[in-house]
Amino acid sequence: MYADLSAALSSRFGEGSVEPETTRDETPTYWTPQGKIVELLTWLKTGIEQPYELLYDLSAIDMRAFGKDLNGRAKFDFTVVYHLFSFGRNAFLRLKVGLEGDYPSHPTATAIWPSANWYEREVFDMFGIRFEGHPHLRRILMPSSWEGHPLRKEHPARATEMGPFRLWDEKQDAAQESLKFKPADWGLKTQSEDSDFLFLNIGPQHPGTHGVLRIVLQLDGEEIVDAVPEIGFHHRGAEKMGERQSWHTYIPYTDRIDYLGGVMNNLAYLLAVEKLAGIEVPRGPKPSG
Repeated sequence: MYADLSAALSSRFGEGSVEPETTRDETPTYWTPQGKIVELLTWLKTGIEQPYELLYDLSAIDMRAFGKDLNGRAKFDFTVVYHLFSFGRNAFLRLKVGLEGDYPSHPTATAIWPSANWYEREVFDMFGIRFEGHPHLRRILMPSSWEGHPLRKEHPARATEMGPFRLWDEKQDAAQESLKFKPADWGLKTQSEDSDFLFLNIGPQHPGTHGVLRIVLQLDGEEIVDAVPEIGFHHRGAEKMGERQSWHTYIPYTDRIDYLGGVMNNLAYLLAVEKLAGIEVPRGPKPSG
């Protein structure tokens, strides 16, 4: 299947335009130039047999501390990483795009997958990478008044490195103002031809055990015209904590993603560590009786 995909990509986009990479997790992985990424993603979703319908994840890596990667490839400043999933193939696909510059720009994928909206906002928030053509590129996890981008390597990993927190009146007023819902920022109108719209804020609140959600309703009388979901109120900074911990001292942090299912998060993390390190864990003895 991997060979067939490589042949299809080379046939469609030209020999050498999509470069395969061998990875520890054996997920088919390709580097592609920035100028081809939109065309490639579109074809993988709609043009290929047994397409990759699902944008499973979109993230980034700050690569500025590295000289070359494991394959000897010249370094990039940042890498944008796409994980796609095909239901027909029951398989994942990983695409990587290298970016240069301290604050690079990259084309949006929101016209291909609407779900890219939140993913790209997170990458912008955490790394400072801007997505050209994004309909609403603003922070999603950090307050709008936050200075810096937490997953960049120069951002402090501990609060003790940032000095004491101070909240003066002007700062508090600016923070409160930034929390106000401004319909125009979301592409919403405040009135129709014959009436004014009412905007009703629901939340932020827990819809379940974890994951705080806010919904802003656009109302025309008692009729709901639109609903704007807003997430990102419950972020623990687990990735940044992982940068400063050893692999084994990070294990307790995986518990705290979900108190009721902590052991499942331990398992997922440790399986990834074992896979990356090439560790084969022997089976324990069978229970007696």
